[in-house]
Amino acid sequence: MTEVEVMGVAFDGSTNMPIVVLKDKRDRTLPIWIGILEAQSILFALENIKTPRPLTHDLLKDMIEKLGAELKEVAITSLANNTFYAKVIMGVDGKTKELDSRPSDAIALALRTSSPIFVSDSLFANQTQTPIDDNEVQRFKEELKNINPADFL
Repeated sequence: MTEVEVMGVAFDGSTNMPIVVLKDKRDRTLPIWIGILEAQSILFALENIKTPRPLTHDLLKDMIEKLGAELKEVAITSLANNTFYAKVIMGVDGKTKELDSRPSDAIALALRTSSPIFVSDSLFANQTQTPIDDNEVQRFKEELKNINPADFL
C-alpha cells in the first residue's frame, strides 16, 4: 500500500462523469470515476467550503467522533469489473474495525478527518500519467463552486 494525496477533481467529457485523481510521492496517478454528489463533497472538503447544514460525509465524521471512534485510514484496495473497492479502517474501543466503502465516500470522509489515504500498489500498474490536465481540474472546480449547497438539502 502506498499513501496518496487527492490531486483534484475533474470532469471527463467523454463519459460526462467526475473523476477524482490520486497521486503518490513517485508521481504515479490513479483516476477514479465517481458520482457528481461525491465529487462535490470531495471538492467541498478540499476547498474547505462549509455548508449551512451537515452533508452526509460531515454527518458521518460527527458520528464517528461523538461515538468515541477514530478514522485511522482509508485504503483503496482493488478493482474488479471496472469497480474500485475501498475500506475505511476505524479504531473503536482499542480495536481495529474495517468497513467496506466506495472509494469516493472513503476519500470524502478521510479529507474531513485528515486521515491518510492508501492505494494498493497493484492499482498503479497500468496508470502512467494523469488522464486530465490542470486546466480541466480548475474548470471543474469552478463549475462545482457555482453549485448552491442549499439545493441538496
